[in-house]
Amino acid sequence: MIEYLPEFLTVVVVHLLGVMSPGPDFVLIMQHSLRYSRHIGIYTALGLAAGMLVHVFYSLVGIGFLISRSILLFSTIKLLGAAYLIYLGYKAFRAKPRDIDFNDSDQKQAAINMNPFKALQTGFLTNILNPKVTLFFLALFTQVVSPETPLSIQIIYGLEMAVMTFLWFSFISLALSNKFVQGKVQSTQHIIDRIFGSILIALGIKVASSSLE
Repeated sequence: MIEYLPEFLTVVVVHLLGVMSPGPDFVLIMQHSLRYSRHIGIYTALGLAAGMLVHVFYSLVGIGFLISRSILLFSTIKLLGAAYLIYLGYKAFRAKPRDIDFNDSDQKQAAINMNPFKALQTGFLTNILNPKVTLFFLALFTQVVSPETPLSIQIIYGLEMAVMTFLWFSFISLALSNKFVQGKVQSTQHIIDRIFGSILIALGIKVASSSLE
């Protein structure tokens, strides 16, 4: 393992730069953490990390390369991802104002609108339907990871990326869902939701208009 340490550190740095850059995943975790709760934010982060494992899997078996070379496959993923982002943005944009006193009935309604399973599912789908993540993993496993690197070591790389994705987005959720931040944004939550909704719709349009190159 020691001989692959430089490569491993390169993977860590490149992945961290990618996962920390603004994008659909980042917007989603912010929206869920501010709109719902820390609990929901953590499950959303778990869904995003699970999506990473899917990207790792098909990159290891070579499907990522096939997707990058197939206009039809890439276009299908691209349009599905764009449609899903626009759908999420539309739902957020239609968010209604909440009472400043967030009571038990409000919490019960929020639980109905977004439970842990829905949060995990939303995070998972948002990540796996992002074609830019597909191309990111293709570049990572063809340009950074050597073909001579054993499969077992590459699996360790993939697990590290999934774990770091979960930890990073969990940190964002913890930072945004503390009582001080929640108290500051509660009265303007519907405005924030509409801002996030607009960003998600814009990202969806950008994904739809992106090309394979």
